[in-house]
Amino acid sequence: MNSFTNDAVTFIVRAKENRKHVELQSLLNKNQDLDLGELTLIKDSKVNLYTGKAIHNKKGNIHYREELVETPFRLIVAKTKTEQPKYFWFITNDFDLSAKQVAQAYRRRWDIEVFFRFIKQELNASHLVSLNKNGIEVMLYMTLIVAMLILIYKKANKIGYKTAKRRFKMELRNLAIAMIVVDCKGNLNHFET
Repeated sequence: MNSFTNDAVTFIVRAKENRKHVELQSLLNKNQDLDLGELTLIKDSKVNLYTGKAIHNKKGNIHYREELVETPFRLIVAKTKTEQPKYFWFITNDFDLSAKQVAQAYRRRWDIEVFFRFIKQELNASHLVSLNKNGIEVMLYMTLIVAMLILIYKKANKIGYKTAKRRFKMELRNLAIAMIVVDCKGNLNHFET
């Protein structure tokens, strides 16, 4: 988190409820809205966090010594509005967003996780072909187009998703082979690459 802050990369992470810290300043004000949607704001503070620094002893074992990180972070604590409330601790280096925006951004993170699970498990996209922004966008758009085509195929044929995916793949392969055969006029030696 410290290196992200030094490199001007903003982040929002969820922390353990017992994360050791020193509160520098409360960012709550009297007129602040404590309603974060599904959560209620309890604490919004500027803090310094403790971290464990690895130390090797003479026997080669690793021990961790607590060390205070001098970089200030923002700690937001919220709880659910249920009978048995669940507490969420968020740490960020963005002091410009409201507490509600931080909680919503973290919630959207799970939507992104579900989307990537769908891409990896259902559409078998196991890795990114390109790591630049344009390449990633092209791959995501292509994946979404294929997903929509499979869903259309599923609905048109009134079958399950996995069956639709398998049959769509087989029919697409057969269509590609048929197009190659027609283009070659039945003789693969005439196939132009």
